Amino acid sequence: MPASLPGTNTLNTSRKGSLLVLLLSGAYLLLSYVLIGFRPEQLVLVGLCNACYFLSDTTRRFITGFSIFVVFWILYDYMKAFPNYNYRAVDIEPLYHAEKLLFGIPFQGKSLTPNEFWLINHNALLDVVCGIFYLCWVPVPLAFAGYLFFKNRPLFFEFSLTFLLVNLFGFTVYYLHPAAPPWYVQQHGFAFQPLTMGSTAGLSRFDALFGVNVFASIYAKNSNIFAAMPSLHSAYPVIVLYYAIRNNSGVFVQIFGVIMAGIWFAAVYTSHHYVLDVVAGVCTALLGMGLMQLLLAKSKPFNRFVAGFSKLTAPRA
Repeated sequence: MPASLPGTNTLNTSRKGSLLVLLLSGAYLLLSYVLIGFRPEQLVLVGLCNACYFLSDTTRRFITGFSIFVVFWILYDYMKAFPNYNYRAVDIEPLYHAEKLLFGIPFQGKSLTPNEFWLINHNALLDVVCGIFYLCWVPVPLAFAGYLFFKNRPLFFEFSLTFLLVNLFGFTVYYLHPAAPPWYVQQHGFAFQPLTMGSTAGLSRFDALFGVNVFASIYAKNSNIFAAMPSLHSAYPVIVLYYAIRNNSGVFVQIFGVIMAGIWFAAVYTSHHYVLDVVAGVCTALLGMGLMQLLLAKSKPFNRFVAGFSKLTAPRA
């Protein structure tokens, strides 16, 4: 039997990969159209993934590794097709009273939730600072992941898979325990209304100060407004900080610590989350990180999966 020509196996693998990417792109667009209808950002995602895959070997390896984050985004987006309030009653009033009982602030003869206190006592400086912190919730994890991909690829996969795992935990809780955010009670009271669009709440003041629609455009695309607990906004910076410490990232450990505390405060200040939501988000992050360490320490199949995935992104010899 004749030996294969040099590069033949690589060429065949490349063709298979290219065909797979094209098929997955078509399947994603078709399924998205059926589930949630056509949206321009779907074409942006497909265009970006295909451009990276076909542009060069480096960008192909990069988007292969970042497919973990693509999976996260698709799952988050598809939550629009399956509103969690269709499966469980939404926790509105009990959560509000629990927040007031545990974290109530005496003010002018009344007990207020921290959200209500800051709604009355907000100021322009905190509006700007909290808006900036809240803009970090996705860009910071993605930027840190990009750094790890090129500087510490083994830790990149651990970080990225932990990020996905924490989100899967969070999404599961959203369906087991739908919860209304503080702004919902402020705007609609305790009566359940199946809204289809989120609210910028306190972040609207940031938009108004700068004459922009940054947060208005973000929350118009919210997948589910009754997904306040756990606060994944509060979970992400915990993951980033933990892996920055693992990576010996120097001054960035302190920077990420400040960002983490800022996002936690901003979540409450802007009435997007109760303190209880933030606590639940931190616990979800800790659970995901703990399970990831357990899988890496105990599961050979999982380690083989990670090793195989890592091999796909390795530079060609």
